This record gives sequence, structure tokens and C-alpha cells, in this order.
Amino acid sequence: MEKLQWNSFTKKIYIHTSSEKLYNLWATQQGITSWFLKEADYVYATDKKRKNNEHIQKGDVYTWQWHNWDEKEKGKVLEANGRDYIEMEFGGCKVSIKLEEKQDITIVILTQFEIPEDDDSKLKLHYGCSNGWTFWLTNLKAFIEHGILLNEKEIDLRGNELAGYQFVNM
Repeated sequence: MEKLQWNSFTKKIYIHTSSEKLYNLWATQQGITSWFLKEADYVYATDKKRKNNEHIQKGDVYTWQWHNWDEKEKGKVLEANGRDYIEMEFGGCKVSIKLEEKQDITIVILTQFEIPEDDDSKLKLHYGCSNGWTFWLTNLKAFIEHGILLNEKEIDLRGNELAGYQFVNM
């Protein structure tokens, strides 16, 4: 058994769909805003915005905004192979999404790594993001397999300072 560490974590989920469909849901503005984000912008190195259904590419810069969260996340796409792997900067560390297809099921393997090991990063990046990614991967599965979204988009939770730590569907 691998030892749990503060500098990384991995989350896995099986989803009954193709890796191609999942890749499009992670690698396009249209896809990622259908189940995960309120807004997503991807910009080429030349400051040109990618089209809504165009795949992200290595070197793109992104800006993400969630429902119920005022802050925006900005980072750089480090890898995007067009099939089954994406890696990007995220929250002062890195996140990778690997898709492994097995017959009619795909396993999504999300790893957040190079997490600093100070107390604030342990709380926000390890604990907070680990919980967050667990929900978002579950939301992705519900969206693909059942056509529903579990995240809260109608009730404004931003006034509650602890909402991100208490609400499981934020």
C-alpha cells in the first residue's frame, strides 16, 4: 500500500462512457462549463481566445470561475495530448487528468501534486481540493450516466465564509 502524503493525492472514478467523450468534457470550454465551471476561457500564447468547442493545447493560459465562488483560478496548460491526458497548473501546484478506457468504461484518474507542505496548503490544497475533486468527479459521473448535475447553481452560497468546507455540492 502506498503511503498517504501531504504533497499529492489521487482520485479515481469509473464512468460508463468513452475516453473521447470525457476528454472533450475536460479539454473544451463548452465541455468543462457543462458540468464543472460557470465560465472558462482558454487563450493561446498569442492572446487569441480558443473557440468554445476547440481543444486546449499545451501552452494555453486558462481562467476558470465556479458557481458560488467569486475568485478566479488562472494557470497554464502544461500537457494536452488530444486523447487521454491533460496536465495544468492549479492553485500553486499541478493537476493531471488521465483517462484509461477499458471496454465501455473509462477510469478517470485525477492527481494533484507538487502541493506545498505548509499548514495553509495542507488545509486548502490537500484537504480542500481533495474533497472538492471527490465531489466534482462524482458530478461528472452523474452528468454522463444520468444527465443530472449535483452542484448548486441556484442558491447563492457566497455569503457563508465556510460554505466551501461545509456544503458538499458547492
